[in-house]
Amino acid sequence: MSDLRLDPRHVRRVLSSAGLHARHRLSQNFLADVEVLEGILAEADPRPGRAVLEIGPGLGILTGGLLASGAAVTAVELDSGLAAYLRDAYVAELEAGQLRLIEGDALDQDLVRLVEPPYDVVANLPYHITSPIMHRLLGQPPRAGRLVLMVQREVAERIAAPVGEMSYLSVFVQYHARARVAFRVPREAFEPAPKVESAVLVLEPYDTDDRLDAAAEDQLWRLVQAGFRERRKMLHNVLRRQLPIEAGRVDAALAAVGIAPDRRPQTVAVGEWIALSEAIGPLPGGR
Repeated sequence: MSDLRLDPRHVRRVLSSAGLHARHRLSQNFLADVEVLEGILAEADPRPGRAVLEIGPGLGILTGGLLASGAAVTAVELDSGLAAYLRDAYVAELEAGQLRLIEGDALDQDLVRLVEPPYDVVANLPYHITSPIMHRLLGQPPRAGRLVLMVQREVAERIAAPVGEMSYLSVFVQYHARARVAFRVPREAFEPAPKVESAVLVLEPYDTDDRLDAAAEDQLWRLVQAGFRERRKMLHNVLRRQLPIEAGRVDAALAAVGIAPDRRPQTVAVGEWIALSEAIGPLPGGR
């Protein structure tokens, strides 16, 4: 794909010829760098016949690379003008059934049921929908085998953060999947250039057997959310204030799992949260 002509000027010409423009309201920034495109495709590793869910195909630049590999692509595009452009650009693939285009908001879709498993996900996610999309893709089965996501760099680093820099989102994602930042993407790789850097985040979900049951998961997220409401405070003080249980239960549970009461929430690993949730026992108002 190294002979592909792709740069900001080319993207501007394509938009102009199609009567389109980048819509700031939708956080539209179109990929305009061949090396980044090839890097994403290398991480996604699309193969003939493999189902791929693409969120936000835009001008179809990444879509074309996925289709060229032989993958069967289901693409969800919110912008009606871009959807029309894609229908014209990929007539043959649509008619052959290799490409399926869904025009609409990804947040309104039952994403994990749009394609038959096994499948992978490739997406260029605007900052404001990153968290809800993560919850939809990871929070219920059937989960993808791999997710390759272009997100804001700070968000990618927060999701893949090590113990000591954790957040609610990093605990949630790392409970469900191995997470790593594959590479950073400079502002200049897009047209128009966004105000912040991006990064490609790779998630590889764990087997379903590694997860808690629904009631235990519900309790776990109530606990983690409570902990991160005051992320800079000592854990025993935060949980005493935020959980609807006696303070003694909090102290006893922390002692039982070996978590020092003066630790901060960002220092607690996923496994420690799980152990703490089990030690605390059922919370009032749960399932």
